[in-house]
Amino acid sequence: MLSEFWSDLRYRVRALVRRRDVERELDAELRFHIARETEKYAQRGVSFEHAARHALIAFGGLERTKEEIRDRRGTAFIESLVHDIRYAARGIRAKPAFSAGIVLALALGIGANAAMFAVVDRLLLRPPAYLRDPSRVNRVYLSQTVARQEVTNDYTSIARLVDLTHFTHSFDAVAGFTTFNIAVGDGDDAREIPVSGVSASYFRLFDARPALGRYFRADEDRLPTGAPVAVLGYGYWQSQFGGRSNVLGAKLHVGRTWFTVIGVTPQRFDGFDGGDVTRVPAIWLPLAAFAWNMRPEDHTRDYHWQSFQMAVERAPGVSVAQATADISDALVRSRVSEYPDDPAWATKVRALRPRATLGPVQSDRGPDAGPETKIVLWVSGVALIVLVIACANVANLHLARALARRREIALRLALGVSRARLVRQLLTESLLLAALGGAAGLAVAQWGGAAIRALFIHDAAGTVLFADPRTIAVTIIVTVAAAVGTGLAPAIYALRGDIAQLLGAGAREAGARRSRLRQSLLLVQAMLSVVLLIGAGLFVRSLVNVRHLHLGYDVGPVLVVTENMRGTKMPTPARKALEERLATTAASMPGVVAATPAASVPFWAFEGRSLFVTGIDSVSLLGRFTMQAGDTAYFRTLGTRILNGRGFTAGDGATAPPVTVVSAGMGRVLWPGQNPLGKCIRLDADTAPCTTVVGVAEDLHLRSFTSAREFTYYLPIAQDTESTGMLLVRVRGRADASAERVRRGLQALMPGAAYLTATPLGMIIDPAMDSWRLGATMFVAFGALALVLAAVGLYSVIAHGVAQRRQELGVRLALGAPRPRVVAMVVGDGLRTVLAGVVLGSMAGLATGRWSSALLFHESPTDPIVYVAVAAVVVSVALLATAAPAVAAGRVDPTVTLRGD
Repeated sequence: MLSEFWSDLRYRVRALVRRRDVERELDAELRFHIARETEKYAQRGVSFEHAARHALIAFGGLERTKEEIRDRRGTAFIESLVHDIRYAARGIRAKPAFSAGIVLALALGIGANAAMFAVVDRLLLRPPAYLRDPSRVNRVYLSQTVARQEVTNDYTSIARLVDLTHFTHSFDAVAGFTTFNIAVGDGDDAREIPVSGVSASYFRLFDARPALGRYFRADEDRLPTGAPVAVLGYGYWQSQFGGRSNVLGAKLHVGRTWFTVIGVTPQRFDGFDGGDVTRVPAIWLPLAAFAWNMRPEDHTRDYHWQSFQMAVERAPGVSVAQATADISDALVRSRVSEYPDDPAWATKVRALRPRATLGPVQSDRGPDAGPETKIVLWVSGVALIVLVIACANVANLHLARALARRREIALRLALGVSRARLVRQLLTESLLLAALGGAAGLAVAQWGGAAIRALFIHDAAGTVLFADPRTIAVTIIVTVAAAVGTGLAPAIYALRGDIAQLLGAGAREAGARRSRLRQSLLLVQAMLSVVLLIGAGLFVRSLVNVRHLHLGYDVGPVLVVTENMRGTKMPTPARKALEERLATTAASMPGVVAATPAASVPFWAFEGRSLFVTGIDSVSLLGRFTMQAGDTAYFRTLGTRILNGRGFTAGDGATAPPVTVVSAGMGRVLWPGQNPLGKCIRLDADTAPCTTVVGVAEDLHLRSFTSAREFTYYLPIAQDTESTGMLLVRVRGRADASAERVRRGLQALMPGAAYLTATPLGMIIDPAMDSWRLGATMFVAFGALALVLAAVGLYSVIAHGVAQRRQELGVRLALGAPRPRVVAMVVGDGLRTVLAGVVLGSMAGLATGRWSSALLFHESPTDPIVYVAVAAVVVSVALLATAAPAVAAGRVDPTVTLRGD
């Protein structure tokens, strides 16, 4: 039985692959049987001519028998499909310009969507590589109410992580993790690279066997110090150690501590940081050892260093709702236990209303996802619009060709070809063109889309889309949908009517039929192009607005110099003295305007202390209060203006009465309707000495360009008991041009292995503009692409219309119509459609504006300047697209046209 099946299968495959040989064998076999049958009739006394005729009749005819045998092979459909593909290929070769236009339009539309899917899949859909059970793993988000607004983020402290581990019962694993750029190596070979600190339970969330060695154990991750062991990332192992197996036992100088290598992660293992290749860990350390290395102190009860994230694996059968309730109860218990000796603290905790949320493991899908995530989704929708415009363009081209072949189609129908077969042939041609467009689209997504991936996931070359089955599958689905959507309707439309109508249809009748549908498709292209260009204009205006926003300090000329002591131990007074020497030396350098130590850096590092004000129960409920500390040059260095009172003077020393400068917003919220000068603030405890307000400075944007509840208070560096570890330097000209010179000039003051880094403040703040920059870049790029596709569609419609109306135009000119009027008539036909698209697109832009307003910065979604500018651009492009066909219409020779007809 099985042997018969394989024999039959081999025969069918051979019938497809070696069709000519099988046909020759079939013909020879049939002729042999007919010859034998003819001999039988001849032996009965029938003449040879009559014997041959009786034999053919007995077989039912040679060709008919062949057809029956071919049908029994079961390969007729495949053979027919192959024939259709060959027919379509000949048609594509016969019209290279037409085919190239379709392939290019689909390549751009499909390529844009493939590139955006790769981004969306990486950020929002695809779970981290090797994750054991994505359905049971969640990222933990913590919320509390501040200034009557709920604030949510996924960062917590090690002490909170310990509490939530002990107080919960719904999880198989609770893991903490974080990633910092830390110096690795010594001397000139030292480089700051991403280093992760993770709980020992972290690797239990993954099915990722080490490529070499082992991961660290729970006893090696015990607070407060942990064990100095390290696991290398696969890429770092390959690049720095050449993939050598004897790397186990090697010593690495990470930060201030020497670590022993005990293992290597497998290839493609990025943990939870795979969405951003700039944060993919090169080295993994036990969380306890990581924290001790960064800050050598016991973190068991330190709730203030909130730089760690948390992931959990729910136990089997535990729902998200049950686990959320469990961890929220644990969070309340943890918050209450922070200050066990303060009887009023429990009441304050209830006012904060802390709660925990279990969110998706992808941070970009979490409750505190930034505006960049919304931009990704918007741009994905924009890519779909570009695909729709491309498909409308392609459908227009298919319709034009199908209508031009109406007489050919009618003749084939008259010869007995079924309508279904003709539709299948036309659709096969559409599928073949779409397949070429899809393949070209993947190339566009791989090479042209590298810029998109670099913008969103900082991965310009790391993703090979041709080897990504998910992207390929989506591209195939989009390609088939585009082929059917653009080819089926024109094919059916071209077959409408009976055979007599089709045979008798003239050019004018075909032109009238095509005009309405083609104009409708053109209207859709114009409308959608206007919508995209309006979005581009709004985001460009937003980006301009945010770039011109006064932040309360200068950005361009300021450098941030940070100290890395690399384990060099110095008492606090000596460390502060070092920072004063650094500031004094920097201020004396050529090209430096001013320098000051600093406790906080906008959009990067923040410090704060507990504030107490008479008459206010809880200052922290009124907003975010950030502490800045500096010397007498602080405000000059940053360019922050003093609005009232004074800044710091040489008299504000360590033994002088404590003073502070507050931001204008802080003064308004703490003492509404009063002058803040002379008011009292107490730091760290309500029994502390009074710190007197001596000045009011302008408000700063420290964490966000949009937040209205960011408040700042300033302390003289001499009265701040801690060292800052940072220096702000103001230079003449651009900070990036002076960064290395300033760093080298100060490095000589650093003791031992300690070193400095100098970073322009603009490099720190610039990423905060990413959402508006991404929106402007992508909307402009896709809007321009859509406009080009629409312009090509308009040109093809007008040019085809002129070709079909040559007789009419010749008659008009022969009857005395001025050529300029004929040109104006052709241009008017295109402009009417485009103007209708501008109106509809503007209405659609106004309707969708309320959804995009949250993504804009100081920009109205109904900005008339944007709408007028977009209308002008679209109309100008439409005039250019119609110019060539209109000029061709004006050059029609009526004598030649009428004689030809």
